[in-house]
Amino acid sequence: MEELSVVRRQAIAALADAGVPSPGVDVDLLLCHVLGINRSELKLRELRGEEFETGAREEFTELVAARRTRVPLQHLTGVAHFRYLELKVGPGVFTPRPETESVVQLGLDFVAQQGLRTPQCIDLCSGSGAIAAALASEIPGSKVWAVELSDDAIQYTRANAQAHQVTVLHQDATKLPIQLEGTMDLVVSNPPYIPPNAIPREVEVRDYDPEMALYGLGQDGLQIPRAITEQAMKLLRPGGFFVMEHAEVQKDAAAAMLSDAGFVEVTGHEDLTGRARATCGYAPHR
Repeated sequence: MEELSVVRRQAIAALADAGVPSPGVDVDLLLCHVLGINRSELKLRELRGEEFETGAREEFTELVAARRTRVPLQHLTGVAHFRYLELKVGPGVFTPRPETESVVQLGLDFVAQQGLRTPQCIDLCSGSGAIAAALASEIPGSKVWAVELSDDAIQYTRANAQAHQVTVLHQDATKLPIQLEGTMDLVVSNPPYIPPNAIPREVEVRDYDPEMALYGLGQDGLQIPRAITEQAMKLLRPGGFFVMEHAEVQKDAAAAMLSDAGFVEVTGHEDLTGRARATCGYAPHR
């Protein structure tokens, strides 16, 4: 039998040697996954000098080996954390990122400022359903839709969003039913926006996130975001609010895109790291 603390130190060294960016956090989460405990309990067991459970050793060793090859941590545990939610994720769906939490906050702030009691919200290019589920869980009385085209991702959209009474539509987010036009208070989207020549440097993104969720098409990567922006204008009622995530280098192009589509009071926003992350605008009062 090995002490838990020894197993943990060895695994951290192995991940660090493989260039994994956050070896300590990853090892802790893998240990919690195989032991069925939380991080507080893990720390207590380590402080008490407890031994590692023999039955979990083989599974943990396999998971560490996989993480060394840069298989995303979330694919190994099947879980991603987003705001207050624990989401199901895996191969075929884009893993939600912490920076998108600030995009959701912009939508929440709008609803709060407007004092909307039963807002109608829609998440375009929903992927895992993270944005839709967050909106539905944090805005009491809201009616939320999630739209996702990918046959691979839709199972995760449904699993995560329907648990919060979100209506999930499996279709092209740029071609929605005319009945929805002019009905939404809030449209939020994290569409594919990476330009074709900007291959992500992060291995986990480049090799494991689906291309359909990454690349926005066109020379600037904004072909899909432009179509989403036009759709958002159709969906919103006068005075409704649109929030769209984009790359830092697309800040000016995104602002021009929203203005060209007819949005007013167009404003850019930074994430918690100070990077340009989203652009917002209001549908004009007609």
